[in-house]
Amino acid sequence: MGSSCPEVSQPRPRTACRTGPRRPCRISGGIAAAGRPGARGETPGPSGGSVAVSPESPMDSRMDPAVSAVRLTVREAVHTLSSSEDGDRILSTLGSLKRYLGGAENPALPGEQEEFARMHFSALLRCLVGRLSPAWLELLPGGQLEAPWASFFLEGPADQAFLVLMESIEGMAGPSFRLMKMVQLLAQFLGAGRVAAVMESQCWQLAEPAFPLLQETLLAKLVGLPDHLGNRLQRENLAAFLPQNYFPLLGEELLRVLQAVVDSLRGGWDCSISFLSQVLGKACVHGRQKEILGVLVPQLMALTQGNCLWQRVCWRLVECVPDRAMEALLTGLVEAASGPEVLSRLLGNLVMKSKKARFVMTRKILFLQYRYSTPMLQSLLGYLAMDSQRRPLLVQALKELLETWGSSSAIRHAPLPQQRYVSKAVLICLANLREAELRDSRDELLASLMAGVKSRLDSSLPAVRRLGMIVAEVASARIHPEGPPLRFQYEDDELSRELLALVAAQPVADSPSEASPAVAPVAAEAPDRGSTEGGGIPAQAEGAGSDLDSDDDLVPYDMSGDQELKSSKAPAYLRDCVEALTSSEDWERWEAALQAVEGLIVRSPAATREVSVELAKVLLHLEEKTSVVGFEVLRQRALVAVVVTDPAPVAEYLTSQFYAINFSLRQRMDILDVLTLAAQELSRPGRLPKAAQVGSPSPASPSSSTEAPAWRVVVEERIRNKTRRFSQGSARRGPDAGPNEFSLVAGWFFFPLIQHFDRPLVTFDLLGEDQLVLGRLAHTLGAMMYLAVNTTVAVPMGKALLEFVWTLRFHGDAYVRQGLLSAVSAVLLSVPTARLLTDLPDELLEAGPWLADVAEQDSDEDCRVLAVKALLLLEKLKDTLLPLTPP
Repeated sequence: MGSSCPEVSQPRPRTACRTGPRRPCRISGGIAAAGRPGARGETPGPSGGSVAVSPESPMDSRMDPAVSAVRLTVREAVHTLSSSEDGDRILSTLGSLKRYLGGAENPALPGEQEEFARMHFSALLRCLVGRLSPAWLELLPGGQLEAPWASFFLEGPADQAFLVLMESIEGMAGPSFRLMKMVQLLAQFLGAGRVAAVMESQCWQLAEPAFPLLQETLLAKLVGLPDHLGNRLQRENLAAFLPQNYFPLLGEELLRVLQAVVDSLRGGWDCSISFLSQVLGKACVHGRQKEILGVLVPQLMALTQGNCLWQRVCWRLVECVPDRAMEALLTGLVEAASGPEVLSRLLGNLVMKSKKARFVMTRKILFLQYRYSTPMLQSLLGYLAMDSQRRPLLVQALKELLETWGSSSAIRHAPLPQQRYVSKAVLICLANLREAELRDSRDELLASLMAGVKSRLDSSLPAVRRLGMIVAEVASARIHPEGPPLRFQYEDDELSRELLALVAAQPVADSPSEASPAVAPVAAEAPDRGSTEGGGIPAQAEGAGSDLDSDDDLVPYDMSGDQELKSSKAPAYLRDCVEALTSSEDWERWEAALQAVEGLIVRSPAATREVSVELAKVLLHLEEKTSVVGFEVLRQRALVAVVVTDPAPVAEYLTSQFYAINFSLRQRMDILDVLTLAAQELSRPGRLPKAAQVGSPSPASPSSSTEAPAWRVVVEERIRNKTRRFSQGSARRGPDAGPNEFSLVAGWFFFPLIQHFDRPLVTFDLLGEDQLVLGRLAHTLGAMMYLAVNTTVAVPMGKALLEFVWTLRFHGDAYVRQGLLSAVSAVLLSVPTARLLTDLPDELLEAGPWLADVAEQDSDEDCRVLAVKALLLLEKLKDTLLPLTPP
């Protein structure tokens, strides 16, 4: 961009909005010479058209005889056209007037043509519009009048013809022959390229326009043509006037005018492109960036490739866009550009010259909006990195992005898609910055990063925590490569792979030697991880494999069915399990007891009830002492089996321990999970008290063998094939019906949990920092409410749960709000319909407006979805209980 161009060796003409000496302008290969009015223009009327001065004006005394002759000729011609019914005379009059347009064999003098265009052309066009009728056109057969009549609109000054056409179409009262003829003529006007002539006529006024009202009217009519024609014609509208067809045409015409501007600059003539900038900006403000820029950007992308003059014209075109349209234009350009190089050629250093452009590019697109795609973010931030003058803006953007990314308020209130958007922007900035630039701001960046990691890891939402882990890993390695790397364990899904791929791009540098690799630390260490974790064999020293050559032909022995020999037998009684889990120093016996306890609980319910509370206490406090496979699962399933076998006392113990002091958050959440699973098991219809119903068999159980039932499968298959059936019924029996066992103990599960949630303890504060447990509690209470469907205790449970929801409805954590909304839906589904309006009318009345507000304004998408579902249930309930009475 900074190199000199061979095609502009002469003093370089400037494409300013108002530049250079005021001299006549000629365009080599111009668009329409006849459509280029003089620099003075025509006096605009109130409606944006022109006003012809009457013959009795005092200006007559100052006019020379030639100009007075033009006035008299036009006045006589207008009188003839208005009153005559002689077709030949009308045709002759039209032919005599054509000489003032310069298209006849003996054209008028230049001064006469200028006077005709400036003073009389609009009045003549209005006269022609007024005379248009089927009878008038049939004065001569074969359409002899229509062609010369239309030629005045298609060959005369384009701006005046366009304004008169629009004025006549908008001023007609209703559908008529004249209206349709004018609409068809306007379609011909567009198809003949006259829109380019309209815009070209405004490019040669190097001074301020003599009549700003005329230019504003032209601008409004040009950009608003589809709206005006659509409102006027309704269903009779033509395809050429539809926005999807008109704005691409406007883009093509704009490109033709720009080509004419470049040609004139090469010829040494100055011009103004401010009107073109206003047209482009106003079209983008109307929301038609895709249509008009979809035509302009590909052509400008090719024209600006290696052409300095075209680049300067594009820069000036964008710089002259009004501030009110700058945002719409820039967002459209960033979306349409295929990369930062193209964007740099089209915009230049616009962000350094325009405060509005700098605000849009470095603040609004990055922080206030998040609907843009990842390639668009890469184009925008890559554009800031393409030039040394713009790179400080990229560093500043990274600082502000990291500050926003780590803000605890933004984490609580910003939607999750916006947080992903900001995280992607942070990673793209890191990929485009060099180590020296990051080193200069290391302290500030690390402070924002560490604060953000703490806030994100404290969040209740897994997606927010995962964003914190990924960004912290990458950012710490880029900002402080000498320090110890951060490592987290997170799920390898599509989002994590996309985020890590963003930092694989090389940073933009002034020279290839300055580019430093910005590959993510995780990707850089992938070969090492694969060699150790993937079981790969490391490279051996030379000659080390020679000793193993003799073993290459040996077939490995199949040891898949072997079982590990243990010196300790599994306990046969529950008390032995309790003893082994609490006091045994034999770790093999401890493992065997843990693996056998669930099966013993299910097989011996009577013995379980004798030690149920003691066993639950042991399991709740049990810690992993050895590397047992699936320790957490075995412990949880054993606890669930204890609760299912002896629900009331064990549930009473667990709920009391939930609010006890000496427990960790992990243990409290384990209590909630166990109670939820136990309630689900108790409420399951047709529940069979067998180990297979609670979970998979214990690893120590003989029934775990997969080979034993093979013969039975073969025999049953043979019997099934040999049996002749006369009627084919259901192959499987449905689950046996039975009472909901959870209904008898639902109160023991539910009410102790909901009683003391607002009482803070020394190490446990649900309404303070422990919002993750509060969210889990809300989900647990909602699940219990749903499992207690149609039970006698459902009504008091629903009332207590709605009071709990109403207290916390404005909680700042999204996970807590999701649990509250799920609880409302559970109440509406579980409480009998007849009891809702009789026992809970006030609660339902208050819940409706709150749900509607959440569905409309909540920042979390899941909360909005849950609120809509609850509203649908509430509306269904109202329709059921309060049917509308017929009129």
